Amino acid sequence: MMKALVLEEKAKLQIRDIEINESLGAQDVRIKISKVGICGSDIHYYQHGRIGDFIVKAAMVLGHEASGIVTEVGREVSHLRVGDRVCMEPGVFEHDSSEAIQGHYHLDPNIKFWATPPVHGVLRETVIHPAHLSFKLPDHVSLEEGAMVEPLASGVHVACKVGISPGDVAVVSGAGTIGALMALTLLASGCSQVIITDVKQEKLDFLIQHYGQRLIPCNVIHQDLTGCSQHHFPNGADLFIDCSGNPDAIAVAPACLKPSGKIVFVGMPQKPVPIDIVALQVKEIECISIFRYVNNYDRALALIASGQVDVKPLISKRFHFNESIRAFDFAISAPPDVIKVMIDCDDPMDIRQSE
Repeated sequence: MMKALVLEEKAKLQIRDIEINESLGAQDVRIKISKVGICGSDIHYYQHGRIGDFIVKAAMVLGHEASGIVTEVGREVSHLRVGDRVCMEPGVFEHDSSEAIQGHYHLDPNIKFWATPPVHGVLRETVIHPAHLSFKLPDHVSLEEGAMVEPLASGVHVACKVGISPGDVAVVSGAGTIGALMALTLLASGCSQVIITDVKQEKLDFLIQHYGQRLIPCNVIHQDLTGCSQHHFPNGADLFIDCSGNPDAIAVAPACLKPSGKIVFVGMPQKPVPIDIVALQVKEIECISIFRYVNNYDRALALIASGQVDVKPLISKRFHFNESIRAFDFAISAPPDVIKVMIDCDDPMDIRQSE
Protein backbone atom coordinates (compact mmCIF):
# COMPACT_ATOMS: atom_id res chain seq x y z
CA MET A 1 0.00 0.00 0.00
CA MET A 2 1.16 3.54 -0.73
CA LYS A 3 -0.24 7.06 -0.70
CA ALA A 4 -1.45 8.26 -4.09
CA LEU A 5 -3.59 10.90 -5.75
CA VAL A 6 -6.50 8.84 -7.07
CA LEU A 7 -9.10 9.93 -9.59
CA GLU A 8 -12.04 7.94 -8.29
CA GLU A 9 -14.35 9.11 -11.04
CA LYS A 10 -15.02 12.25 -13.02
CA ALA A 11 -14.55 15.35 -10.81
CA LYS A 12 -13.60 13.32 -7.71
CA LEU A 13 -10.01 13.22 -6.47
CA GLN A 14 -8.74 11.67 -3.24
CA ILE A 15 -5.37 11.27 -1.59
CA ARG A 16 -5.51 7.78 -0.11
CA ASP A 17 -3.72 4.48 0.24
CA ILE A 18 -3.83 2.29 -2.82
CA GLU A 19 -2.41 -1.13 -3.59
CA ILE A 20 -0.59 -1.42 -6.91
CA ASN A 21 0.76 -4.83 -7.78
CA GLU A 22 4.26 -4.29 -9.15
CA SER A 23 7.32 -6.52 -8.90
CA LEU A 24 10.91 -5.61 -9.70
CA GLY A 25 12.09 -7.40 -12.81
CA ALA A 26 15.70 -8.06 -13.79
CA GLN A 27 15.72 -5.05 -16.13
CA ASP A 28 13.66 -2.70 -13.94
CA VAL A 29 14.36 -0.05 -11.34
CA ARG A 30 12.32 1.09 -8.37
CA ILE A 31 12.03 4.87 -8.20
CA LYS A 32 10.95 7.15 -5.37
CA ILE A 33 8.84 9.82 -7.06
CA SER A 34 10.12 13.36 -6.48
CA LYS A 35 8.50 15.85 -8.89
CA VAL A 36 5.39 15.53 -11.05
CA GLY A 37 4.07 18.16 -13.46
CA ILE A 38 0.34 18.53 -13.97
CA CYS A 39 -0.46 17.97 -17.65
CA GLY A 40 -3.50 19.17 -19.55
CA SER A 41 -4.51 15.54 -20.02
CA ASP A 42 -4.52 15.01 -16.24
CA ILE A 43 -6.83 18.00 -15.86
CA HIS A 44 -9.04 16.78 -18.69
CA TYR A 45 -9.50 13.35 -17.09
CA TYR A 46 -10.30 15.07 -13.80
CA GLN A 47 -12.89 17.39 -15.34
CA HIS A 48 -14.42 15.15 -17.99
CA GLY A 49 -13.49 11.58 -17.14
CA ARG A 50 -12.32 10.83 -20.66
CA ILE A 51 -10.24 11.92 -23.64
CA GLY A 52 -11.71 10.52 -26.82
CA ASP A 53 -11.90 6.75 -26.49
CA PHE A 54 -9.80 6.75 -23.32
CA ILE A 55 -12.43 6.60 -20.58
CA VAL A 56 -11.93 6.46 -16.81
CA LYS A 57 -13.92 3.38 -15.79
CA ALA A 58 -12.12 2.60 -12.53
CA ALA A 59 -10.06 4.45 -9.94
CA MET A 60 -6.80 5.67 -11.51
CA VAL A 61 -3.69 7.40 -10.19
CA LEU A 62 -2.89 10.57 -12.14
CA GLY A 63 0.44 12.01 -13.29
CA HIS A 64 2.96 11.15 -16.00
CA GLU A 65 5.46 14.03 -16.19
CA ALA A 66 7.87 12.84 -13.53
CA SER A 67 11.33 12.53 -12.05
CA GLY A 68 12.63 10.66 -9.05
CA ILE A 69 15.47 8.83 -7.31
CA VAL A 70 16.42 5.19 -7.89
CA THR A 71 16.04 3.12 -4.71
CA GLU A 72 16.49 -0.39 -6.11
CA VAL A 73 17.84 -1.90 -9.34
CA GLY A 74 17.16 -5.21 -11.08
CA ARG A 75 20.00 -7.71 -11.35
CA GLU A 76 20.58 -7.05 -15.07
CA VAL A 77 20.65 -3.25 -14.80
CA SER A 78 24.15 -1.83 -15.21
CA HIS A 79 23.75 1.82 -16.24
CA LEU A 80 21.81 2.96 -13.15
CA ARG A 81 22.60 2.74 -9.45
CA VAL A 82 20.75 3.35 -6.21
CA GLY A 83 20.73 7.11 -5.57
CA ASP A 84 20.72 8.13 -9.23
CA ARG A 85 18.31 10.92 -10.12
CA VAL A 86 16.25 10.07 -13.19
CA CYS A 87 13.45 11.21 -15.43
CA MET A 88 11.17 8.58 -16.86
CA GLU A 89 9.62 8.09 -20.28
CA PRO A 90 6.05 7.12 -19.31
CA GLY A 91 5.03 4.74 -22.11
CA VAL A 92 5.93 1.04 -21.66
CA PHE A 93 5.63 -0.79 -24.98
CA GLU A 94 5.93 -4.33 -26.27
CA HIS A 95 9.41 -4.82 -27.76
CA ASP A 96 8.18 -7.38 -30.27
CA SER A 97 5.13 -5.44 -31.45
CA SER A 98 5.07 -4.66 -35.16
CA GLU A 99 5.08 -0.96 -34.31
CA ALA A 100 8.20 -1.25 -32.16
CA ILE A 101 9.97 -3.37 -34.77
CA GLN A 102 9.24 -0.68 -37.37
CA GLY A 103 10.62 2.03 -35.06
CA HIS A 104 7.25 3.46 -34.01
CA TYR A 105 6.85 2.05 -30.52
CA HIS A 106 4.76 5.05 -29.46
CA LEU A 107 2.05 3.83 -31.83
CA ASP A 108 1.83 0.39 -30.22
CA PRO A 109 -1.91 0.06 -29.42
CA ASN A 110 -1.00 -1.94 -26.33
CA ILE A 111 1.41 0.64 -24.93
CA LYS A 112 0.96 1.19 -21.20
CA PHE A 113 1.19 4.95 -20.78
CA TRP A 114 1.00 6.36 -17.26
CA ALA A 115 -2.30 8.01 -16.30
CA THR A 116 -4.04 6.85 -19.47
CA PRO A 117 -6.99 4.60 -18.53
CA PRO A 118 -6.68 2.00 -17.16
CA VAL A 119 -2.95 2.48 -16.43
CA HIS A 120 -2.01 4.10 -13.12
CA GLY A 121 0.11 7.23 -13.17
CA VAL A 122 2.85 8.25 -10.75
CA LEU A 123 1.41 10.74 -8.28
CA ARG A 124 2.31 8.20 -5.62
CA GLU A 125 5.25 7.21 -3.47
CA THR A 126 7.16 4.83 -5.75
CA VAL A 127 7.01 3.21 -9.17
CA ILE A 128 8.73 0.25 -10.81
CA HIS A 129 9.80 1.11 -14.34
CA PRO A 130 11.98 -0.35 -17.11
CA ALA A 131 15.55 0.82 -16.71
CA HIS A 132 15.87 1.56 -20.43
CA LEU A 133 13.06 4.12 -20.09
CA SER A 134 14.71 5.77 -17.06
CA PHE A 135 17.27 8.46 -17.90
CA LYS A 136 19.95 9.60 -15.49
CA LEU A 137 19.97 13.34 -14.89
CA PRO A 138 23.30 15.19 -15.12
CA ASP A 139 24.37 16.62 -11.79
CA HIS A 140 23.54 20.20 -12.81
CA VAL A 141 19.99 19.35 -13.99
CA SER A 142 17.40 19.60 -11.21
CA LEU A 143 14.63 17.10 -10.56
CA GLU A 144 12.11 19.79 -11.52
CA GLU A 145 13.82 20.20 -14.88
CA GLY A 146 13.79 16.41 -15.17
CA ALA A 147 10.00 16.38 -14.87
CA MET A 148 9.85 18.86 -17.77
CA VAL A 149 11.60 16.46 -20.15
CA GLU A 150 8.31 14.70 -20.91
CA PRO A 151 6.44 17.68 -22.39
CA LEU A 152 9.62 18.91 -24.08
CA ALA A 153 9.95 15.55 -25.86
CA SER A 154 6.85 16.40 -27.92
CA GLY A 155 8.61 19.45 -29.33
CA VAL A 156 11.73 17.44 -30.08
CA HIS A 157 9.63 14.82 -31.88
CA VAL A 158 8.14 17.53 -34.11
CA ALA A 159 11.53 19.07 -34.85
CA CYS A 160 12.94 15.69 -35.84
CA LYS A 161 9.94 14.63 -37.89
CA VAL A 162 9.48 17.81 -39.95
CA GLY A 163 13.17 18.24 -40.70
CA ILE A 164 13.84 21.87 -39.77
CA SER A 165 16.30 23.74 -41.97
CA PRO A 166 18.46 26.57 -40.58
CA GLY A 167 16.61 29.87 -40.81
CA ASP A 168 13.11 28.39 -41.07
CA VAL A 169 10.27 30.49 -39.67
CA ALA A 170 7.23 29.04 -37.92
CA VAL A 171 3.87 29.78 -36.36
CA VAL A 172 2.90 27.97 -33.15
CA SER A 173 -0.75 28.12 -32.14
CA GLY A 174 -1.27 27.97 -28.38
CA ALA A 175 1.06 29.19 -25.62
CA GLY A 176 0.41 26.58 -22.95
CA THR A 177 3.15 24.23 -21.78
CA ILE A 178 3.30 22.27 -25.04
CA GLY A 179 3.08 25.37 -27.25
CA ALA A 180 5.74 27.25 -25.28
CA LEU A 181 8.12 24.28 -25.28
CA MET A 182 7.36 23.70 -28.96
CA ALA A 183 8.40 27.25 -29.81
CA LEU A 184 11.59 27.00 -27.73
CA THR A 185 12.50 23.66 -29.33
CA LEU A 186 12.00 25.08 -32.82
CA LEU A 187 14.34 27.97 -32.03
CA ALA A 188 16.92 25.61 -30.55
CA SER A 189 16.61 23.38 -33.63
CA GLY A 190 17.37 26.06 -36.20
CA CYS A 191 14.30 28.26 -36.67
CA SER A 192 15.20 31.94 -36.80
CA GLN A 193 11.84 33.30 -35.62
CA VAL A 194 8.60 31.86 -34.27
CA ILE A 195 5.21 33.53 -33.99
CA ILE A 196 3.40 32.18 -30.92
CA THR A 197 -0.32 32.78 -30.45
CA ASP A 198 -2.73 32.72 -27.55
CA VAL A 199 -5.89 34.39 -26.31
CA LYS A 200 -4.22 35.45 -23.04
CA GLN A 201 -1.88 38.41 -23.33
CA GLU A 202 -0.29 37.66 -19.97
CA LYS A 203 1.05 34.32 -21.26
CA LEU A 204 2.53 36.00 -24.31
CA ASP A 205 4.07 38.81 -22.25
CA PHE A 206 5.62 36.24 -19.92
CA LEU A 207 7.22 34.31 -22.77
CA ILE A 208 8.63 37.43 -24.44
CA GLN A 209 9.99 38.67 -21.11
CA HIS A 210 11.85 35.43 -20.47
CA TYR A 211 12.76 34.24 -23.95
CA GLY A 212 13.41 37.34 -26.04
CA GLN A 213 12.55 38.79 -29.37
CA ARG A 214 12.92 35.73 -31.61
CA LEU A 215 9.49 34.86 -30.24
CA ILE A 216 6.83 37.07 -31.82
CA PRO A 217 3.57 37.29 -29.83
CA CYS A 218 0.16 37.30 -31.50
CA ASN A 219 -2.95 37.73 -29.37
CA VAL A 220 -5.61 36.21 -31.61
CA ILE A 221 -8.36 38.03 -29.72
CA HIS A 222 -7.02 41.39 -30.85
CA GLN A 223 -4.90 40.51 -33.89
CA ASP A 224 -5.59 38.73 -37.15
CA LEU A 225 -3.23 35.76 -37.23
CA THR A 226 -3.08 35.67 -41.02
CA GLY A 227 -2.19 39.36 -41.15
CA CYS A 228 0.36 38.99 -38.37
CA SER A 229 2.03 36.06 -40.10
CA GLN A 230 2.09 37.79 -43.49
CA HIS A 231 3.51 40.95 -41.92
CA HIS A 232 6.44 39.19 -40.28
CA PHE A 233 6.88 36.44 -42.89
CA PRO A 234 5.93 38.03 -46.26
CA ASN A 235 6.88 34.87 -48.14
CA GLY A 236 4.90 32.67 -45.76
CA ALA A 237 5.92 30.48 -42.84
CA ASP A 238 7.71 27.20 -43.36
CA LEU A 239 5.77 25.55 -40.52
CA PHE A 240 2.42 25.99 -38.81
CA ILE A 241 2.23 23.90 -35.67
CA ASP A 242 -1.12 23.73 -33.94
CA CYS A 243 -0.88 22.98 -30.23
CA SER A 244 -4.34 24.31 -29.40
CA GLY A 245 -6.75 22.00 -31.20
CA ASN A 246 -8.75 25.15 -31.94
CA PRO A 247 -10.72 24.93 -35.23
CA ASP A 248 -10.29 28.67 -35.89
CA ALA A 249 -6.52 28.39 -35.63
CA ILE A 250 -6.38 25.37 -37.90
CA ALA A 251 -8.59 27.09 -40.46
CA VAL A 252 -6.12 29.96 -41.07
CA ALA A 253 -3.04 27.74 -41.29
CA PRO A 254 -3.00 27.48 -45.12
CA ALA A 255 -3.02 31.27 -45.50
CA CYS A 256 -0.03 31.57 -43.15
CA LEU A 257 2.14 29.02 -44.95
CA LYS A 258 4.37 29.36 -47.99
CA PRO A 259 3.94 26.95 -50.92
CA SER A 260 5.10 23.47 -49.87
CA GLY A 261 4.89 24.52 -46.23
CA LYS A 262 3.95 22.08 -43.49
CA ILE A 263 1.04 22.08 -41.07
CA VAL A 264 1.64 19.95 -38.00
CA PHE A 265 -1.22 18.73 -35.79
CA VAL A 266 -0.17 18.38 -32.15
CA GLY A 267 -3.23 19.60 -30.24
CA MET A 268 -6.20 17.24 -30.09
CA PRO A 269 -9.52 18.86 -31.05
CA GLN A 270 -12.50 17.76 -29.00
CA LYS A 271 -14.59 17.21 -32.14
CA PRO A 272 -14.00 16.86 -35.90
CA VAL A 273 -12.53 20.00 -37.50
CA PRO A 274 -13.49 21.06 -41.04
CA ILE A 275 -10.53 22.20 -43.14
CA ASP A 276 -10.35 23.69 -46.64
CA ILE A 277 -8.68 20.92 -48.63
CA VAL A 278 -8.41 23.08 -51.76
CA ALA A 279 -6.50 25.73 -49.79
CA LEU A 280 -4.01 23.00 -48.89
CA GLN A 281 -3.86 21.59 -52.41
CA VAL A 282 -3.13 24.81 -54.27
CA LYS A 283 -0.01 25.28 -52.13
CA GLU A 284 0.81 21.56 -51.89
CA ILE A 285 0.90 21.93 -48.13
CA GLU A 286 2.08 18.84 -46.31
CA CYS A 287 -0.02 17.72 -43.33
CA ILE A 288 1.77 15.95 -40.49
CA SER A 289 0.09 14.44 -37.44
CA ILE A 290 1.90 13.94 -34.14
CA PHE A 291 1.19 11.51 -31.31
CA ARG A 292 3.44 11.89 -28.28
CA TYR A 293 7.09 11.16 -29.22
CA VAL A 294 9.47 8.33 -30.11
CA ASN A 295 13.20 7.98 -29.36
CA ASN A 296 13.31 11.63 -28.27
CA TYR A 297 13.73 11.51 -24.50
CA ASP A 298 17.54 11.58 -24.51
CA ARG A 299 17.50 14.46 -27.01
CA ALA A 300 15.05 16.45 -24.88
CA LEU A 301 17.19 15.92 -21.79
CA ALA A 302 20.28 16.97 -23.76
CA LEU A 303 18.61 20.24 -24.80
CA ILE A 304 17.94 21.07 -21.15
CA ALA A 305 21.37 19.94 -19.96
CA SER A 306 23.15 22.01 -22.61
CA GLY A 307 21.17 25.15 -21.80
CA GLN A 308 19.69 25.29 -25.28
CA VAL A 309 16.20 25.17 -23.74
CA ASP A 310 15.70 26.73 -20.31
CA VAL A 311 12.55 25.22 -18.80
CA LYS A 312 12.93 26.71 -15.32
CA PRO A 313 10.94 29.93 -15.96
CA LEU A 314 7.96 27.87 -17.14
CA ILE A 315 7.46 26.33 -13.69
CA SER A 316 4.99 28.85 -12.33
CA LYS A 317 3.63 27.33 -9.13
CA ARG A 318 4.59 24.55 -6.75
CA PHE A 319 2.47 22.46 -4.39
CA HIS A 320 3.39 19.68 -2.01
CA PHE A 321 1.93 16.23 -2.62
CA ASN A 322 -0.44 16.68 0.34
CA GLU A 323 -1.87 19.68 -1.53
CA SER A 324 -2.39 17.78 -4.78
CA ILE A 325 -6.16 18.26 -4.94
CA ARG A 326 -5.74 21.99 -4.39
CA ALA A 327 -3.02 21.97 -7.05
CA PHE A 328 -5.42 20.48 -9.61
CA ASP A 329 -8.18 22.92 -8.73
CA PHE A 330 -5.67 25.76 -9.06
CA ALA A 331 -4.49 24.47 -12.44
CA ILE A 332 -8.05 24.42 -13.77
CA SER A 333 -8.57 28.14 -13.10
CA ALA A 334 -4.96 29.31 -12.97
CA PRO A 335 -4.03 32.95 -13.65
CA PRO A 336 -3.32 33.58 -17.33
CA ASP A 337 0.44 33.84 -16.90
CA VAL A 338 0.74 30.40 -15.29
CA ILE A 339 2.39 27.81 -17.55
CA LYS A 340 3.31 24.72 -15.50
CA VAL A 341 2.09 23.61 -12.07
CA MET A 342 4.50 21.25 -10.32
CA ILE A 343 3.78 18.85 -7.46
CA ASP A 344 6.64 18.10 -5.06
CA CYS A 345 6.48 14.60 -3.61
CA ASP A 346 9.59 14.97 -1.45
CA ASP A 347 9.61 15.40 2.31
CA PRO A 348 7.61 18.52 3.32
CA MET A 349 10.65 19.86 5.18
CA ASP A 350 12.45 20.20 1.85
CA ILE A 351 9.77 22.34 0.25
CA ARG A 352 10.59 25.85 -0.95
CA GLN A 353 7.13 27.11 -1.84
CA SER A 354 6.95 29.83 -4.50
CA GLU A 355 3.98 31.78 -5.61
